Amino acid sequence: MVLQEWVDKETEELILGMKAKGYLKSPVVERAIIATPRWMFVPRLETPRAYRDLPLEIGGGQTISQPSTVVIMTEALKVGPGMKILEIGAGSGWQAGILARLVGSATKVYTIERLNELAENAKRNLENAGIDNVEVKTGDGSEGLKGKAPFDRIIVTAAVPDVPQPLVEQLKVGGRMVAPIGDLYSQHLFMITKLREGAIDRKDLGAFKFVPLIGKYGFKSGRQ
Repeated sequence: MVLQEWVDKETEELILGMKAKGYLKSPVVERAIIATPRWMFVPRLETPRAYRDLPLEIGGGQTISQPSTVVIMTEALKVGPGMKILEIGAGSGWQAGILARLVGSATKVYTIERLNELAENAKRNLENAGIDNVEVKTGDGSEGLKGKAPFDRIIVTAAVPDVPQPLVEQLKVGGRMVAPIGDLYSQHLFMITKLREGAIDRKDLGAFKFVPLIGKYGFKSGRQ
């Protein structure tokens, strides 16, 4: 089977499975997933498992989230064209690539990665996938990106002990943030809406397991 036939078949099975479980609801998110091939964002040795609903190792103790988790977070954000997005934890670049499809080519998605080698790999993956409206930065994602704020949407792809205050401050009033909150061993995913300055609403989306966000407003290490 040639590559494109394999990608099409595996993508269709993954999409149908996520629809059947009620994770994938929006046609625009479905199109963005299809347009951003996951196999291009995983290590070569993991390519055969790219379309299984599993997290996969990408190096540096980090993972690319399983597709259903990416879909749940993306659906909760309700991204529209032209929105300014900040992602905390670039990883392989796949989530940022999907968001870039949703906002449209005229708008940038900003993503921050703590590990330089992963940031550089994410840049390569996005370039290879033909996505040029993502700006990958290296740094402490828990501090956000003040120079580009405010953001319509913020997505945190690693666990935090609580919502980092700088991210709340950098979110527009009426904006949404999705973040996994808890300890190193278990977390709940929350959809956070900024009601006004100094006030947020939280909606619990259920139990999940993420790698920790290391930083000033995250965990100090992955071993607490």
